[in-house]
Amino acid sequence: MPHSAELIYVHDPMCSWCWGFRPTLTRLCSQLPEGIGFRRLLGGLAPDSDDPMPQAMQEQLQKTWQRIQERIPGTPFNYDFWDHCQPRRSTYPACRAIIAARMLDGDKEDTMIQAIQQAYYVRAMNPANTDTLVQLAGELGLDTEKFSFLLTRDFVDEQLHTEIGESRAIGATSFPSLVLSIDHASYWPVAVDYKNPQTMLDTIETLIA
Repeated sequence: MPHSAELIYVHDPMCSWCWGFRPTLTRLCSQLPEGIGFRRLLGGLAPDSDDPMPQAMQEQLQKTWQRIQERIPGTPFNYDFWDHCQPRRSTYPACRAIIAARMLDGDKEDTMIQAIQQAYYVRAMNPANTDTLVQLAGELGLDTEKFSFLLTRDFVDEQLHTEIGESRAIGATSFPSLVLSIDHASYWPVAVDYKNPQTMLDTIETLIA
């Protein structure tokens, strides 16, 4: 075992492939070899925008949802989202919500990720909207006043851009991505298998051998 090994997961809470990968990622994390750390990095899929999403992009994303359901059977998507919400191509607010939740309670990071995913893909809510994010924070028992304050702070936005920069620096340009860091000196991509954690575990064990 090397001196230090860490599996880095680069994601965006509004990335539909990350949603499809979630059950297998959970299994992978529970089976990681002893001594290997795990850390999430926000990759930042789409910058802030108040513009309505163009119809062509809406149709493209719905086709993506269908492709995911074909490739990863059982992945739930509620297509009512496209009728009930005004979609915007803007995921940075949801990313900042993850950082805010992490700052308020380190144990709530993944819970907030899951809450945003459930809101978007199952509950037909729009996590690009601040009121949705504040509602989810309240449902998780976070202090909504502090959470709302953090969402607008420059240092939270700076943290997001730091994570985006780090994810690019280690070669993660698509989401989800897995990268194995060894001794904080070398970074090795681990191909994502959406259905079987064992193929990723085999790669990890080969890299650390």
